[in-house]
Parts: sequence; C-alpha cells; structure tokens
Amino acid sequence: MSTDAQVPFLTQEAYDRLVAELEHLSTTGRDEIAKRIEAAREEGDLKENGGYHAAKDEQGKQEARIRTLESLLKTAKVGEAPASRGVVEPGTVVTAIVAGGEEVFLLGSREIAVGSDLDVYSEASPLGTAILGLKVGEKAAYEAPNGRSISVEIVKVETYTG
Repeated sequence: MSTDAQVPFLTQEAYDRLVAELEHLSTTGRDEIAKRIEAAREEGDLKENGGYHAAKDEQGKQEARIRTLESLLKTAKVGEAPASRGVVEPGTVVTAIVAGGEEVFLLGSREIAVGSDLDVYSEASPLGTAILGLKVGEKAAYEAPNGRSISVEIVKVETYTG
C-alpha cells in the first residue's frame, strides 16, 4: 500500500470551507467562549455553576475541532477527486456488496461530502483498510468491532463528483 493512501483527500471547495471554519473558531469562536466563561465566572461559586461548566465543555470541544482541522489541512491533498481507474482509493465512490447487501459510499474524509447523501468511510476504517487498492470483482473481509468477519465484494468504483 502506498503512503498516499494515508493522505486525506479534499476538494478545493471543502478545503476552503474548512480554512474558513478554522479561521472563525481560532478568532471569533475563541473570543465568544472566553466571554461566556468570564461572564459565568462572575456569577460566583464555580462548583455549582452550570453555565460555567457548559462553556468550559464547549471550549474543550472547540479546541479539539481546531486541532483536528489544523492537522487535516496540513496533511490533505487538495484538488479534484482522482479519476476512477476501477481501483478503490481515497476520493472514489464505491459500490460494494457488504455482508450480503449492496452499499454505495465515498471512501475518504467526511469533510468532502458535507451536504451529500453519501455515507462516508475513512480509508483508515476497518472497511476502508480492507478494500483499499481492490479492483472491481475482487473480494475481501474485515473484522467488525464485535469480532464478526464481514465480507465485501467490489461492484463498481467511480470518480467522486460532489
């Protein structure tokens, strides 16, 4: 497996949207949370201050999102989805028979399919790892979290068009 398989793919539109989200969270978002924490702190006893604890929890989630975005944007390959060559790779739409039922999904980052009805599986997920590099007609299996072996057969691989 090539090292490119570990590089997340983003369309230019998704990249631009995530850059804007990161900019907002890193500036305005941080300022808003800091003001809410300060206002709640002024209410008194922090042990029983629900507003303070809620704001601190939100701050933690926001900082985690900032770290996630920074990492994703630093490592992502930006551009058009790779043209389908009949091989499962990040950024392709895959039709597969999974555990006996047909599924159509995007292999890649959930961030590129915002607003799409497509399910998205990471190439690092158990399913993604099992099918990465397979061609139409090839089969594989992966282990579900419950320990059950799940069979997969690739039916079709297409270029993601958004």
